[in-house]
Amino acid sequence: MRRRAGVLVLAALTAIVATGCTEEKGTPTGDAAPSAPTSTGEPWYDEVAPAPAAGSVGGAGGPCPLPVSFSLPEQWTPKPVEVPEGELAEVLGEALTRRGGATVRCEVDGRRAGGGFLRIWTADDPAVEARPALEAFVAGDEKVSGQEFRSVRAGGVDAVEATWVSTSELTEDTNRSWAFAVRADGRTVLVAVSESLLAEARDLLPGYRLAGRSLTVG
Repeated sequence: MRRRAGVLVLAALTAIVATGCTEEKGTPTGDAAPSAPTSTGEPWYDEVAPAPAAGSVGGAGGPCPLPVSFSLPEQWTPKPVEVPEGELAEVLGEALTRRGGATVRCEVDGRRAGGGFLRIWTADDPAVEARPALEAFVAGDEKVSGQEFRSVRAGGVDAVEATWVSTSELTEDTNRSWAFAVRADGRTVLVAVSESLLAEARDLLPGYRLAGRSLTVG
């Protein structure tokens, strides 16, 4: 699969720190990181196991205060996302930090471990439920296709998970993304990863699975 020309966007976001949806299709209810594969290969890659835990992110303390917390693999480093000052910076920051009614709150950098980035978003409308929040988030990506949704469990919490393919409007390069959404402390939280030139599915998914398996509210 050709990779979307998103390296510059990834670098910018690090520095400044769903159109129609398909119906649920063969979507088992289970953990966000199931103990046994339920859908081998693309698009879900359920056979990919969670990475070993070596840190954590979220909760009330730490660099990224969030209404949820979850474990991180070794060498995955969280930091809050901050929009820079100035007119041009505000425009750039708006484009990079908001999508489909959600705002990115934290970025977890796994590049030292070969894992790309994991980002945590919160829905701007505190009343929106997990499914519509995730649908809007997916729809906010570039030229979305092949989107699928399923009901899962993230830790001990009911969640909705999505996978989809986005296509760059400039280069027509494509990449696949995954995200799950949960309700926590009166707000919807979304955790997302995307393939890029930096990381492919099997690089990203162990950290993403660990987030889903270990998530707790509060």
